[in-house]
Amino acid sequence: MRRQLTPGPDHPIAIELKTTPVSVTLAGVIIFEVSEYFELREASYPPVAYLPRHLMGMSLLERSTQTTWCPYKGEASYYHLRTLDGSIRENAIWTYETPFPAVAAIKDALAIYPNQVDAIKFG
Repeated sequence: MRRQLTPGPDHPIAIELKTTPVSVTLAGVIIFEVSEYFELREASYPPVAYLPRHLMGMSLLERSTQTTWCPYKGEASYYHLRTLDGSIRENAIWTYETPFPAVAAIKDALAIYPNQVDAIKFG
């Protein structure tokens, strides 16, 4: 059985809305550009930018069948990223569509693995 854990002193999670623009470049082309994002800081992991889905175009995304489980956030769903030349970056993007209440702010926001794109630029 999967356990739900609550963030706390031993495993802190903080989420902050940032109003800094973000652009994502792939094959030299900006494929996503948003005006704000959520920065999730979890324990000792590097911060992760979650881009609000409603601000992004979804035309380059194809839902994957992959899922993973985080006891602090819930089940993550994945998307493949289709490049402009038609190739696929498998499971390049993840999202929590029904996150646990402690991280509800990232519901439906999309996070991108930095090694699957050319650059994620802030500011």
